[in-house]
Amino acid sequence: MSQDHESLENLLQEDRFFLPSPEFAAQANAQPDEYAHANMDRLAFWEEQASALTWEKKWDAVLEWQAPYAQWFIGGKLNASVNALDRHVAEGRGSRVAFHFEGEPGDTQTITYAQLLTEVKKTANALIEIGIKAGDRVAIYMPMIPEAAIAMLACARIGAPHSVVFGGFSADALLSRIQDADAKLVITSDGGFRKGTAFALKPAVDEALKGQHNVEKVLVVARTKQDVAWTDRDIWWHEIVARQSAEHIAESFDAEHPLFILYTSGTTAKPKGIFHTTGGYLTQVAYTHKVVFDLKPETDVYWCTADVGWITGHSYVVYGPLINGATQVMYEGTPDTPHKGRIFEIVAKYGVTILYTAPTLIRTWMKWGDEFPLAHNLESLRLLGTVGEPINPEAWMWYREIIGGNRCPIVDTWWQTETGAIMISPLPGITATKPGSAMRPIPGISAKVVDDNATPVADGHGGYLILDQPWPAMLRGVWGEDERYKETYWSRFNGIYFAGDGAKLDNEGAIWLLGRVDDVMNVSGHRISTTEVESALVSHEAVAEAAVVGAADAMTGQGIVAFVILRSGIAHASGDELNTQLRNHVAKEIGAIAKPRQILIVNELPKTRSGKIMRRLLRDVAEDRVVGDATTLADPNIMKKIAEGLKTAKDED
Repeated sequence: MSQDHESLENLLQEDRFFLPSPEFAAQANAQPDEYAHANMDRLAFWEEQASALTWEKKWDAVLEWQAPYAQWFIGGKLNASVNALDRHVAEGRGSRVAFHFEGEPGDTQTITYAQLLTEVKKTANALIEIGIKAGDRVAIYMPMIPEAAIAMLACARIGAPHSVVFGGFSADALLSRIQDADAKLVITSDGGFRKGTAFALKPAVDEALKGQHNVEKVLVVARTKQDVAWTDRDIWWHEIVARQSAEHIAESFDAEHPLFILYTSGTTAKPKGIFHTTGGYLTQVAYTHKVVFDLKPETDVYWCTADVGWITGHSYVVYGPLINGATQVMYEGTPDTPHKGRIFEIVAKYGVTILYTAPTLIRTWMKWGDEFPLAHNLESLRLLGTVGEPINPEAWMWYREIIGGNRCPIVDTWWQTETGAIMISPLPGITATKPGSAMRPIPGISAKVVDDNATPVADGHGGYLILDQPWPAMLRGVWGEDERYKETYWSRFNGIYFAGDGAKLDNEGAIWLLGRVDDVMNVSGHRISTTEVESALVSHEAVAEAAVVGAADAMTGQGIVAFVILRSGIAHASGDELNTQLRNHVAKEIGAIAKPRQILIVNELPKTRSGKIMRRLLRDVAEDRVVGDATTLADPNIMKKIAEGLKTAKDED
């Protein structure tokens, strides 16, 4: 394919790179021969990683692959809860802290592996008393409190697939997920604490269960002690769990036994129930957690800031870290309660050494100002990670300099709910990292950037990110919708998983994620990624965050419209002058073709509760359409404010 007809154009160049320090490289879990070792025999490599788990029965075959269906470690039997808890206690690590829990109001708990195991056993016994058995689905709708992880592990212990629904979702969203999974039990809480006040959860469950369902019982944790409506269906967690035996012998399940269902929101269609099984998923989350984060379980304090309602919370709060015996921080609340330095205060309090968070939060910290992290001692940190949307190079550099003190490697990770575990990432003792690049696939993973004909593109070109070999943690389907599974993930390229993301290779073969191909703009025949224009804007000293969309344009097909949040504490030019500065800055960084047609300064961007920017809503505003469904936003009112701001800007023009 000629350069004139790129699937995605390669615009921005990044020349900065950072080698691992000799001291870090010497002690790293992953050594330079890791890739060659995996490439020599990929299946033997994954067998080796699976052998680090505790199996009751070893597998008979590593992989059976008939695209798009995979089975890993066929015939093997194991239990997820045993791998996360029992084996640590049995091997003398019961006194190690599993979680330092920090409630938003300031209440704390320190939970050891032995204590966590006891609570999971008692909760498993409570589930059995309620009537839950292997194969039954359990919906979990909770705040970020220890009982959320305990509930997940108790379900896994008895072989009941869990379906965790983020505690910020509405009653309607909860009901649709309960119905799709045909859940028999809902585990919830009276509420939780957020932004300095108690919020309610139990009323949303009650409202959801006015619809059609097969839920028999609701198990309720008393977190906030709010008054809640009560029926014969409801059971207090503390009453039923407290009276249970602390002994429970876990049954082992087939490697392909479903472990959980997790729903991803579609833009129009109903949510997709992505389901993962046990053996392959646990193998890959444990391996990636160990090598990507260079975990030293005896000394590290690890903190992934994700909620368990998302895949990151499943893989890198509950399963991966606990299998590896990590000591973790769990925080219930928001980053700015009671002040904008709360996250950094907690890092200092517990001596966090590994911090894994989202680019959205990093850019928010940039917007708030350097004074908040600089007010706290962050010298315990030795490794930083990012997950979610691609991170802009300037946000990456800010993270390195201000949070990491220019000494911490950064692992910028790409993966999805569907992949189950990290797929592309630097390995911190090996990789010379580039700001904004996820670099290369981890050992044992085959990811490529291809053109419209599924032909790999040359270095320096862009295209579609695909996975052409099965991987252990991969989704096993869309729950109850086999045709949707095949159509959504396997129809673009025959027998190849298409992630939905665009990517480019730089001149040295490093992978740069360019966001969803749905967000690619077609400007005068050039296919330009929103991510690259956003990165160019954020590289200006005045800009903390940017979202870019392509809006219909009679002359160019689409015109680039940018929504920009400014950094605090920096003197900004006046409106027209700043607008001109930013447009010229983009032209300088990328080229005149990418100069935005319009730039709007806003206070916030429309983000989902997981931090992803909803560009389709911004496109509605930019094209003067009625704004679509905004119910999944963290702040549904934000679109009204943005639309009003755009109207004011047009009136002034």
